[in-house]
Amino acid sequence: MKCSVYIATSVDGFIAKPNGAVDWLHTAGNLEADMGTEDMGFKSFMDSVDCMIMGRKCMEMISSMNLAPEQWFYGDMKIIVLSTTVKEAPDNLKGKVEMFSGNIADLMHTLEKEGYQHAYIDGGKTIQSCINLKLINEITLTRIPILLGEGIPLFGKTFGDIKLEKAQASDYVNDFVQVKYAVNYE
Repeated sequence: MKCSVYIATSVDGFIAKPNGAVDWLHTAGNLEADMGTEDMGFKSFMDSVDCMIMGRKCMEMISSMNLAPEQWFYGDMKIIVLSTTVKEAPDNLKGKVEMFSGNIADLMHTLEKEGYQHAYIDGGKTIQSCINLKLINEITLTRIPILLGEGIPLFGKTFGDIKLEKAQASDYVNDFVQVKYAVNYE
């Protein structure tokens, strides 16, 4: 099963402030830029995936947004939340996500047997775990033009060097820069 990351970071590599806040995503860059209908490839990416695996903190961030049904951008996609501490989804996400506390490689095998072909992996620790299990095939990284100085890093300790190849870069009028890479674990 193909596993992809699609995520934004500050230029210094953080996905959130130390307290988990991501408000800077909406205040950085050229706020006067006319993006029109440009979504930086997100809809196309979402159309390519058929399931999502995210971490607990990512789920809690989404839950805190208290999205109305028309704002829910995941459709009826199967979403699995990894957590060893939380066993039940928050009330506003019940029926939209499934909780999982087992082995990630076993989960991937089960999803593949169920016919899923392309997983969206989201959340810092979840991405790190999947990279160290050599499960990630591609990473789309959008650099937001801000330096946070501290926060929650996207990447942590890896088992060794991991090559990122076949870079495809795009820049946008809002000063965001996005690079898509293939992952090579050699």
